[in-house]
This record gives sequence, C-alpha cells and structure tokens, in this order.
Amino acid sequence: MANLAINGGVPVRNSKESPWPAWPVWDENEEKSLIEVLKSGIWSYNGPKETEFNKLFAEFTGTKYAVSAVNGTVTLQLALEALGIGVGDEVILPGITWQATAATIADVNAMPILVDVCEDTWCIDPVEVEKAITPKTKAIIPVHLYGSFADMDAIMNIAKKYNLAVIEDCAHKHGGEWNGQKAGSIGDIGSFSFQLSKHLTAGEGGTMTTNNKELAEKLDALRNCGRRPEGDEYVDVDKGAGVYGDDGNFIQSGNYRLTEFQAAILIEGLKRLPAQNAVRDENGIYINSLLKDLPGVKPMRRDERETKEAYFNFSFRYDKDNFKGLSIEKFREALEAELGIAVDSSYEPLNNASLYVPLTKPARHKLNDEYWKNIDPSRFSLPVCEKIYKEEAVCMHHKVLMGTKNDMDMIVDSIKKIYDHAEELK
Repeated sequence: MANLAINGGVPVRNSKESPWPAWPVWDENEEKSLIEVLKSGIWSYNGPKETEFNKLFAEFTGTKYAVSAVNGTVTLQLALEALGIGVGDEVILPGITWQATAATIADVNAMPILVDVCEDTWCIDPVEVEKAITPKTKAIIPVHLYGSFADMDAIMNIAKKYNLAVIEDCAHKHGGEWNGQKAGSIGDIGSFSFQLSKHLTAGEGGTMTTNNKELAEKLDALRNCGRRPEGDEYVDVDKGAGVYGDDGNFIQSGNYRLTEFQAAILIEGLKRLPAQNAVRDENGIYINSLLKDLPGVKPMRRDERETKEAYFNFSFRYDKDNFKGLSIEKFREALEAELGIAVDSSYEPLNNASLYVPLTKPARHKLNDEYWKNIDPSRFSLPVCEKIYKEEAVCMHHKVLMGTKNDMDMIVDSIKKIYDHAEELK
C-alpha cells in the first residue's frame, strides 16, 4: 500500500479542503481606491496616487527618493542609463537571478559578466566579484535572492576600492534590512519589482530608490519621455546646468510610467507589508529551526547582519546522499504532492538559461564581433550555480510562510514522510 501522496497515498495537507493563504491579498480598500482613480479621470502621468506612493516608499526604504516605473525590468535598465553605463562597459552580476538582471545590461549595450554565488545563500560571491573586475568594469548588481541578502558590506567595500557603482536588485527584498538599513538604500540605486508574485504587488510595476538627487532627477526624467522632473523635491533644480544641457532639455528616453491604478493598489499593499513580512520572518525562523535537525536538508544561511528578513520564496538545500539517494526531482515532486503547492528549483544559471539568450537578437546586439562574443553567456563557468540548480534547490512561494505554525509543521512533516518512505520512489 502506498504511503506517499505522489503514489496515491493520503497527502499531509489536502489543499482543497485546507488551502494555503491566498496571494495576492486585497480588500475593500483597494476597491475603493481604484474606483476613486476611475472617477477622477487622472489615470496616469504624475497623478496624486503615484506621487503619494513614491513618497511613502521612499520613507519605507529610508531613502530620499523613490521613482516608480512600469516594471522591475525597466527599473534596472533606467538605473544603468542614469549611471551612464553603456557601450564597452562591464557590469558584474550573479549567475543565478531572473534573466532581466542580465538582459537589461545587454539592452544598454554593456557586457554582463556572470560570476558564481555563495553556496549557502545563493547570492553573489564577493570573492568572485573581485576576481572578475577589469578596467572596463563600471558596476556591480548584487541580487538579494529569494530570502537571502547579498553581503552588502563586502560589496560596498569592493565598489569603493575600485570606484564602481552598485545597483541593488531588490525584486525579492521589499522591507528586508541589513545592519538596520533597508534593501535599496545601501547601493547607489535600488531596483524593485511589483510583479504579481512579489510580496508587494500591483500585478506589474517597479520602483527605483536612491539618496542621490542627481540620479533621482535622471531616473525621473528617463521614465517620463525625458521630460524635466516635476514635484517639490526638484524645486531647486538649476534649469541650465546639472544633469541637463544648456537648453534645459534632457536626453532622449521613452514612456516607462506607472499608472494611477497600480499606484493605488501599491499604497494599500504597502500598509500591510510590514506585518506580512513579520509573519513570514517569524515562520521562516521557526521552520528553519526544525529543518536543521532533519537528514538531507539544510536551511539557507541567515547572516547575523540581516536584521529583518523578507521572502520572495521559502528555500532550502537538499542533499540526496543524506536522503537515501532520492533524486531531487523526485523529492520536489513528492513534496508538491504532499503539500498541494508548487515546489520548484532555483532560477536556471544564466550561462545556460532558456530565457537569457542574447545571441537570438543579432539585429539588436551584434554591434561587432568582439561584443557579440563577449555577451555569449555560455563563456562563463558557474559550477556553484549549476550544482544549486541541478542538485540542491527547493523553493516554494512566500505565501506558504503567511500561514500558521501548524502550516509550517506540515512542511516539516512532509519532508519527514518522504524520507521515511523514500523507497517507494526508487
């Protein structure tokens, strides 16, 4: 008789009778706010909701400025443009991240330089960053991945040593803190995504944070067709100097603006975010305290300098050699069946990722033979990234951490059950 749900046994959790917490979260406040925008007739372009959200998000992240845009991919691209990064420049980033982190570098005609990650956090390895620096290096993009924080002390020290810019990719880290500083407030620019799965969402959207006024002006203009920034925070801009030309105009750009509907949803979501993060952090600490005693699984390392955790995914590491030799693919399938929620690997390493394929766009990217060769992701060796993706990564959406302690116990019980009955899957 089968014990495991994947073989027809009774699952640890019947997700139809006992569903996981819903995502996204909304209530009558979003509904009221959206109707307010609808009736106002101001649906976009520096409206009152966007202005309010930018102010609130800057306060939330502890930065002087927040500039919103249409999505997180665009915020990365505009951050690179605002920093003057382009043809011939190299930008260092981790080999495990969403493809947009690398694609936006190529989109500004710079060269993405992929480096390996730390095996116990899956974030960029500072040792590998320093090895990759050349005279062409202009910036580092550390990615705070899933639930982990990149080592920002080491990254900022390297950046200072070599005079490099730092763009924090905070798409997974809204509200996380490093030594009391919020993600997005440590580097030169922070880039956030509000895509549907993120823990602050409007379906789509993004924001750039900075403490540098000149960068804020550039970012604001770049997302708004190159128009001169508006608003009280820019009242003392010298119209004939600074980041502008002598005629007072800005550089060529496009329309990357957020809508008032998105901003309205984000304002309400931001009100809930601190409490939601606190629940996820408490549950993450609890479940990791249990996982550390189980054979074949290892919690992600939480650096003591990380004063507040923020999760996009709950992740842990798997070791089949200490799990009766069960393959990770079978383990993830079995865990998914027991819990009734998707269980995935990490992002694919970018040196061999199905969605990061810059060489499929020669009309855009083949500037010359040398550049074409340099943006070929297959030229990079990423052994740690590849091991994580192929052998170790187990990831679940952050909504699993929004439940009760009993929910966390079910995750642990499911892992124990699979361990006890692993022979069913061999």
